[in-house]
Amino acid sequence: MAPITLEQLHQFHKMDRQVFSCLVIKLARDPAQSLLVMALWLWLENTTFLNFISKLANLSDSLINTLANEAETCLKWLGLENTRIPNGSVLPLTSSLIHREISLQLFSQKRFTCIAGIKNILNKTCARIFTDILQNILGSTSTSLHSLHRPFVVPGFPHPLFGTFTVPPINFVELDLSDPRIWDNKPPSDDVTDDDKTMFLTFSRGFPVTENEVRHLFTSTYGDCIKVLNMGNSDTSDQVLFATMVLNNVETVDQILNGKHTAKFRVNGKHIWTRKYERRD
Repeated sequence: MAPITLEQLHQFHKMDRQVFSCLVIKLARDPAQSLLVMALWLWLENTTFLNFISKLANLSDSLINTLANEAETCLKWLGLENTRIPNGSVLPLTSSLIHREISLQLFSQKRFTCIAGIKNILNKTCARIFTDILQNILGSTSTSLHSLHRPFVVPGFPHPLFGTFTVPPINFVELDLSDPRIWDNKPPSDDVTDDDKTMFLTFSRGFPVTENEVRHLFTSTYGDCIKVLNMGNSDTSDQVLFATMVLNNVETVDQILNGKHTAKFRVNGKHIWTRKYERRD
């Protein structure tokens, strides 16, 4: 099969590039925030709202600017925990564009699925299709567009919530059309690290919980959802007080938490508290 060129890849993402150019060139919006806005919009298009970007591309610059402001509100909301959803949380222009009401409630209920999807799209798609535009606006001339082997720094990254923005060191001219790195149709939240889909569990002292009880609790409710379950070390009374549970899908993290920071479960009269695992280096 013939190799794909960078120009062909850009043509395939023509509308995405048109909207991104509007954000960072015509509207002079912050490049890092614009990348996150595009990743959010592409996540919405990939998961729920087909043709979202093509609808955006046909709007005026001022409307795109207002939609980007609504998207930034969503991005900020994803960084908040245990915060009450305010009244009037519906995103009016976004809802009008897709002919369906969309509010901050959606992002609260799918918080970790959305974060994982945005991180994935940011580095798998945006890093490949917007690099030349970023180089033009940031004045970078040190990196060849056809051989990206040096670090490409965008001010604002690494982001405290969405992590790094890394341009992959791939020569697109030599990339074959059958290469799954280009034509990967997996949902963006599926291709994530184990940390993204790990829960931290704690148990009450004096009420020992077994591994079988933990497995039964979650599989009976969420199906075959557990990839790895690691029960923590015992204390002086030989009771395990915590565990980490790697799930098969990040969506299950959101199902378990249901928009909250912690969730409380009960098995055989014993309590189990769960929250999203956060690696501490």
